[in-house]
Amino acid sequence: MMNSSKPRRPDVTTVEIIGGPEALEVSLGSYDARWAEIYLHHQRRILDALAAVDVDVEHIGSTSVPGLAAKPIVDIVVAVADITAEEDYLDGLLAAGYELRVREPGHRLVRTPTRDVHVHVYERGDAAVHEYLLFRDHLRTNADDRALYESVKRALLSQQWNDMNDYADAKNDVILAIKTRARSARQ
Repeated sequence: MMNSSKPRRPDVTTVEIIGGPEALEVSLGSYDARWAEIYLHHQRRILDALAAVDVDVEHIGSTSVPGLAAKPIVDIVVAVADITAEEDYLDGLLAAGYELRVREPGHRLVRTPTRDVHVHVYERGDAAVHEYLLFRDHLRTNADDRALYESVKRALLSQQWNDMNDYADAKNDVILAIKTRARSARQ
C-alpha cells in the first residue's frame, strides 16, 4: 500500500550505492540495552532535523529486539509523505550529520559517518515499513523465532562476506518464514 497523494516527480529507477560495496567487518554482540538509548538519541536528532516535516520514526532491526544478539548497528525507519521530495527530508538529515549511502526506488538510506546507525527512509504507507514492524514485534514476543533468527545470523556471520548487502540477502529465507508465522499469529 503506497501513499495516495501524487509524488512531486518520478522516483529513481536504479539502485545507487554511494561508495560501492563494503566488506562486512562486524560481528554479533549480545543484546545491549544502550541500543535503545542510541535509538532515542537519534530519534530526537531526526525529529529536530525534520521539524518542519510530518514523519514517523521507529526503531527496527535486531537492536530493537530485547534479548536478541545483533551487529552493533542501530536501524531506524523514517516514513515521509513523498519519497521523491528529497528536498523535504534529505537535506535536513545530511545537515544533521548523516551521510547518504543508498538511493533506490522507494527507499533512501542515510547513516552516521561511523556507520553505527542506519536510517531507512520510505514513503508513508510503503509495505516495507509494515514488514519491518511485523518482524520486530513478532521477534519481541516469540522466543523460539528469536532464537532461530539469532542462530541463522551467527551461522552466516561465520562466513566471509565481501558486501554487507550479500549477508543481508542471505537472511531472506528465514525472515520470510518468520514473517509468515507472524502473520498467522495475528489472525
